Amino acid sequence: MSETKSPEVQLQIQLDDAIANGQYVNMALVNHTETEFTLDFIYVQPQQPRAKVLSRIITNPKHMKRLLSAIQDNIAKYESKFGTVEVSDPGTPVH
Repeated sequence: MSETKSPEVQLQIQLDDAIANGQYVNMALVNHTETEFTLDFIYVQPQQPRAKVLSRIITNPKHMKRLLSAIQDNIAKYESKFGTVEVSDPGTPVH
């Protein structure tokens, strides 16, 4: 019996103007449950006691691991081109 393979669909990604402009953030918080990861992207102003979450992404563990791999790959490519990115303490958010 031959297997029927469905044709690949070309994904067309839409990007609205407001999203295309992006948001600058300088802090991220990551939380998780058994089934989901939540990433909060935050802008912290110097010497201010409050900060605002500008974007929240909720995803599943498999997608989070793929995202982590993609980020690690891109950091490696960036560092090979521009040099090592120094972080004062990897466990501390940078403000």
